[in-house]
Amino acid sequence: MTTPRFAVEDGPAVDLPAPRVTERVITGAAGLPVLGGALLGLVAGFAAVITGGFQVSGGNKGPGIALVVAGPVLVLASLLLLCGLTVVSPGSARVVQLLGNYRGTIRAEGLSWVNPFTSRRHISLRIRNHETETTKVNDADGNPIEIAAVVVWHVEDTAMAVFEVDDYTDFVSIQTETAVRHIATSYPYDAHHEGQLSLRDGADEVARKLSAEIAARVASAGVRVIESRITRLAYAPEVAQVMLQRQQAGAVVAARRLIVEGAVGMVEEALDRLAERDVVELDEERKAAMVSNLLVVLCGDRGTQPVVNTGSLYQ
Repeated sequence: MTTPRFAVEDGPAVDLPAPRVTERVITGAAGLPVLGGALLGLVAGFAAVITGGFQVSGGNKGPGIALVVAGPVLVLASLLLLCGLTVVSPGSARVVQLLGNYRGTIRAEGLSWVNPFTSRRHISLRIRNHETETTKVNDADGNPIEIAAVVVWHVEDTAMAVFEVDDYTDFVSIQTETAVRHIATSYPYDAHHEGQLSLRDGADEVARKLSAEIAARVASAGVRVIESRITRLAYAPEVAQVMLQRQQAGAVVAARRLIVEGAVGMVEEALDRLAERDVVELDEERKAAMVSNLLVVLCGDRGTQPVVNTGSLYQ
């Protein structure tokens, strides 16, 4: 039997053993007729015992003893039939085993009857949420961060969920935490250049990659991952203040860059209009002085105190 390799995007393949058992859907016999027959058998068995007792006491021992013996047998047979009744509610299934062998899975809702000597394990097919605990890990830059995620999943193959892993709910929990740690260490918290994928800025892309990795890790448990999302993402407390100052500095630099670009455009427009309307003729030195003064006024973070020149332009 070959061993499949489930590829994880942007990561190594996850080696998982090939499933030994996969789901096989079966349908039991109609349960209501069996229930009715078993109840009638119980009533008939008790009636036979009572009737046989009266006949024995009345001297008719032959038929009476036969009824007394047949009554308990009929009751036991009816109880055995009742043990084979299986109820399947909406959103659930029953995994049927006989003497350790997997016989199949009952998915049909309602009352059905199967071999009473089989064991029937209840498996929920409902959609579930699993939220990981907040975990402290280092991102791709080595900065400590706190991260948590939630994954939405449900059982798709009941046989694999029962026979391939010890406890499929614990398996999903552990594999989800493993995938979250791997994703957190694969990308930086913040992008350092344009086009770089980061945990904070690329939430949708990171969530898609996280879902793909979790799905690959829990495939052997017969589980289908519907969606996963990061629910908490923050720097660890010991570096949070420093990283906040770094983010603030980056925001200030970006704002200053925008202000400078706008100021340069305004200065260029002012010089062009002065030249176009022939308001005043400026040599290169005076243009440089004007540009310097306008940039100071436009780019300064405080109000300027103008000095009024009452003389000529060159005094």
